[in-house]
Amino acid sequence: MNSRPQLRKLAAATLSVALVTACATGAGTSAKRVPEVTHDGLELVKGSVMERAWVKPGEDFSQYDQIGLLDCFVAFKKHWQMDHPRMRTYDMDRIKKELAEEFRKVFSAELEKNGYPITKVPARNVLLVRPAIINLDIVAPDTNSDVDEITYTASAGSMTLYVELYDSVSNEILARAVDERAANDPSGFEESSIVTNTADARSLLKHWADLLVKKLDEVHGRTVH
Repeated sequence: MNSRPQLRKLAAATLSVALVTACATGAGTSAKRVPEVTHDGLELVKGSVMERAWVKPGEDFSQYDQIGLLDCFVAFKKHWQMDHPRMRTYDMDRIKKELAEEFRKVFSAELEKNGYPITKVPARNVLLVRPAIINLDIVAPDTNSDVDEITYTASAGSMTLYVELYDSVSNEILARAVDERAANDPSGFEESSIVTNTADARSLLKHWADLLVKKLDEVHGRTVH
């Protein structure tokens, strides 16, 4: 069976849910009620390492030892371009493409390094991961026109990870999580450039990849890193 149309359909069907859920559980969550049970039957996880997380009650994740990684959807924070008028649409498209590629590189490397191969073939032991980076806010984006301009910032910016986990055979949703993170330089201000922005983004992505690895290790009874 050709799984590609099925996976594309899954990604499209869940995109709107990602945006709605993340908006409701991102910045300012203290003022909003976080549902104990979602519309699709997932239950809120108490004390999660993620900002918000829900899982299917009683689900046993120990059967999953391979990962199906869908392409990462990337969206900027609303009105971000208005705050950065020098950035054109093609600049934003380039950044989104590069961040999505970086997501795949980082997650694939961390998962495979720790014994969780990436596969494109659905199977009962394959956990399907559908990621999205939303509310992307780069404080000082680097453009070709910034040759003679140096910007110093205390943070490269922030972004929110929205991720859903599915059974790759049935496409049943098993878990959902939302986590907003900012990239901070503990030493104070640093020069902002495409190199530093990429490094900060990679650090955040690695943090999230490590959390997934640790959770998989936990359910498989492996020594937690």
